[in-house]
Amino acid sequence: MDTRLLELLVCPVTKGPLEYNREKQELTSRSARLAYPVRDGVPILLESEARTLSDEELGL
Repeated sequence: MDTRLLELLVCPVTKGPLEYNREKQELTSRSARLAYPVRDGVPILLESEARTLSDEELGL
């Protein structure tokens, strides 16, 4: 994913920063506890498409 694009994107729920997980092809929002999928290089920033992050994934 283009780092310039990542700098512009924010979580649609919290408006906070997103972190890119290349291995899982996801953008994660720690504050919303959500992971948004990236499909064919396109981030899908819909809350309905996101999965909830577990405490383990958040390092809690």
